[in-house]
Amino acid sequence: MTASHFQTSMAAMILALASALMTAPVTAEMRPTLNFGGTSGLIDMPSADQQGDGVLSVTSAHFGPISRTTLSFQITPRLSGSFRYTAIRNWDDVLASPLATNYDRSFDLRYQLLQETRFRPAITVGFQDIIGTGLMSGEYIVLTKQLGTRLKVTGGLGWGRLGSFGAIGAPFGPRPPAEVGLGGRPRLGQWFMGDAAPFAGVEYQLSDKLGLKAEYSSDAYTLESASRQTFDLKSPFNFGVEYQFNKSIRVGAYYLYGSEFGLSAQLILDPKRRRTGGITGPGPVPVAGRPARGSAAWSQDWMQDSGATTALRDRLQSRLTADGIVVEAITLTGTTAQLRIRNGQLDNGPQAIGRTARAMAAVLPPSVEMFEIVPVSNGVAMLRISVQRSDLEQLEFAGGQDALMLQRTEISAISGALPPGAVMGAGLYPRFTWNLGPYLKTSLFDPSNPLRADLGVRATARYDIAPGLVIAGSISKKLIGNLSSSDRVSNSILPRVRSDANIYDAKGDPSLDSLTLAWYEKPAANLYSRVTLGYLEQMYGGVSTELLWKRVDRPYAIGVEVNYVKQRDFDQLLDFQDYAVFTGHVSGYYSFGSGFEAQLDVGRYLAGDLGATVSIDRTFANGWKVGAFATLTDVPFEDFGEGSFDKGIRIQIPLAWANGRASRVNSNSLIRPLLRDGGARLNVDGRLYESVREYHGKQLSEEWGRFWR
Repeated sequence: MTASHFQTSMAAMILALASALMTAPVTAEMRPTLNFGGTSGLIDMPSADQQGDGVLSVTSAHFGPISRTTLSFQITPRLSGSFRYTAIRNWDDVLASPLATNYDRSFDLRYQLLQETRFRPAITVGFQDIIGTGLMSGEYIVLTKQLGTRLKVTGGLGWGRLGSFGAIGAPFGPRPPAEVGLGGRPRLGQWFMGDAAPFAGVEYQLSDKLGLKAEYSSDAYTLESASRQTFDLKSPFNFGVEYQFNKSIRVGAYYLYGSEFGLSAQLILDPKRRRTGGITGPGPVPVAGRPARGSAAWSQDWMQDSGATTALRDRLQSRLTADGIVVEAITLTGTTAQLRIRNGQLDNGPQAIGRTARAMAAVLPPSVEMFEIVPVSNGVAMLRISVQRSDLEQLEFAGGQDALMLQRTEISAISGALPPGAVMGAGLYPRFTWNLGPYLKTSLFDPSNPLRADLGVRATARYDIAPGLVIAGSISKKLIGNLSSSDRVSNSILPRVRSDANIYDAKGDPSLDSLTLAWYEKPAANLYSRVTLGYLEQMYGGVSTELLWKRVDRPYAIGVEVNYVKQRDFDQLLDFQDYAVFTGHVSGYYSFGSGFEAQLDVGRYLAGDLGATVSIDRTFANGWKVGAFATLTDVPFEDFGEGSFDKGIRIQIPLAWANGRASRVNSNSLIRPLLRDGGARLNVDGRLYESVREYHGKQLSEEWGRFWR
């Protein structure tokens, strides 16, 4: 068969496949799987499937000299994004340098135009490597349809590298040459231009655990196979078998391109589902009922007892200790109780409020009808949540109790000052706490090494002098690791405010990570303030000030931060270098609902450059957070260097989600393809918006479902 006949046959097969997809009904859903590129797909080709909403996946795939590690996130039910790190060994084989490895970073976006129905296939459009070096660059339109309960078929048309084998023409004109430059910029003029080639494949589910895949690939691996000769591509057909160990782990073995064997491992994490099914620990106590109204127990004579407030405070603290809730202050009248609390354990704000309300119902005299619960963070009151005691008693077992309780709850602003007659919690100030434990510090996707890490021990301490006034610090000692092995020399023409980070890693052992005095205050009902001074982070010390305006009933907030900092010495002990800078931003925050939040920071960065950072995060009710950011400043791309501008992905995973135990501890990861000096911002603990947002606006209402738990 000639090449032209083969291409014509493939085009006919795609058309026939599309026709079949449009008419075949689906009877049961098959689990969407991932391909070698870490996106929903077959083996090396994409499919039109999407993962479950919010799913985060990590794929590690290898065949011949090529290895790919991909992080993908289902941003919405139809939109997904992927960050990929590719290593190609023997890259310079034709130049007699067989040990050389080429590392490449790429970013994909996919959008599902049409979801699958009984008689219609899913249709997805995808963009590979939209702002990278162009090595993986390609676009595609793909259709996928399930036939019966075990068979799924896929067909599509690819451009770029996905249009490099068996092309059937260039329907939209020739593809302009790539202008990669320093990377980091989208190549809009190339999208869907040049040769287009069909691809197709099938997936068959033998059982709940075992699946088979076969595909026809439209990727000729022109650079890897033909130019660099890293492997020998003999056939466009790929075959594989995959095994699903559980809901989170899937592995596969493959035979690819007629010459290579491959392996893959997929890790699927669903932030909406706790791995343990729920949180272990004591359940809520029943809401205690009161004697009949009018009985002697309803008398307010207890108010005449000078020690009554202190005694009730101590009884409340005794009940709340198991939930990790601390009584900051209590104020009582004959009919109203205001309780200021600090939640140190429960990972859900409304749950802490619900547990507190139950404790108040069990302890306070029957005449107290109104419960005012005031969450406190760093000694500062966040807001007032007013709950009628009779509503607690009436709705505990009512249908739709969550929505009804929220409707009857009043949420309002509150000043920072304590009301007259308030009694503080016992032994809160001054207070010293400390901890000694392990730490893991990583450097991911460095251009010369994909993974570096240090494991060590860190001592942290905190001294609460008074409400809102805190001294805190930490010291670290590395035990083992290779962060210090990086010999990458900064070539930045900007002040080296971040690009010398590897020198800090090499010389800072042991290191004084931070040592600060922080003052948190609430100047007005909707204003929050912070002043932090000392050794603020690994590379900078100085003073950082912040003011945040946020109303409890609005989805938006405005903040201002001004800092004066000086660069610390490389050993991260007490000395400083000569470089100093004023930096600061005006920040706008907006909550769109359903966990989506946007932030815009405009101002001056550490290198003195002016610009803005746009951030979008999705936060789940259990504390998971996945987000991305990008910064553009007045630094030209050529001066910024490789990557053109600062960007990254951040992930927060709550410890409670992983181990099923109540905790407010989170694991935070930042994936930044390159650490350069443009757009660099100060890292300082205790920024205000994160502590305020938990109890405000949409965040509070969206998490209210755990009030009764």
